[in-house]
Amino acid sequence: MANIIALKNINKVYGSLVKTQVLFDVNLSFEEGSFNSIIGQSGSGKSTLLNIMGTLDKPTSGEVYINGDRTDGMSKNSLAELRNKTIGFVFQFHYLLPEFTAIENVLIPYMIDNPKPSKEIIERAEEFMNMVGIYNVKDNLASNMSGGQQQRTAIARALINNPKIILADEPTGNLDSQSTENIYTILRDINEKFNTTFIIITHDRRIAEKTDRIIEIKDGRINMDIKTIKY
Repeated sequence: MANIIALKNINKVYGSLVKTQVLFDVNLSFEEGSFNSIIGQSGSGKSTLLNIMGTLDKPTSGEVYINGDRTDGMSKNSLAELRNKTIGFVFQFHYLLPEFTAIENVLIPYMIDNPKPSKEIIERAEEFMNMVGIYNVKDNLASNMSGGQQQRTAIARALINNPKIILADEPTGNLDSQSTENIYTILRDINEKFNTTFIIITHDRRIAEKTDRIIEIKDGRINMDIKTIKY
């Protein structure tokens, strides 16, 4: 399959007077439809790497390609459009708007360009909410939902624009073990049903071993890159 993300010779340095380099000549690519994990200790550079892939941050040097387009030189407006149409984000902290209902939160990425969602889009949101198991609380305010329900809402929100890529940074970091298993089952189902490419940062080695490929970042460099064996 073709690569949907490619990173070439990525370096990232923070600071001007006191410089701190967090990524060193990283070369990585991800095939369309693949299900990947990135592991590494805190401060290893994995979140910086994910932010660069998601165009939330730019490398100090190197090239970033998303779906064949080079992004590291794009304007802010072009990057915002690319993110909204191509990439879905799921974070450890779900960033739901507490004064909005669950379904309103799910619709927000679509409403950035289309303030009045059509009946079809609302039905799509409901379909995703049903898929992740929160249809019965779709009209609840985000503040009146459990942590697991809020994270499922964030996953449905990430899906609303049918992105080719979902980037997840510790998506189950605040959840108990059973909720963690449930969330990863949902992510795998989405991967298989929609051929969505997943790149997931996790501290949980057991979860990483459920993915098809494990990349370990250590001190800003790729320390390990293996494909897991499925029985």
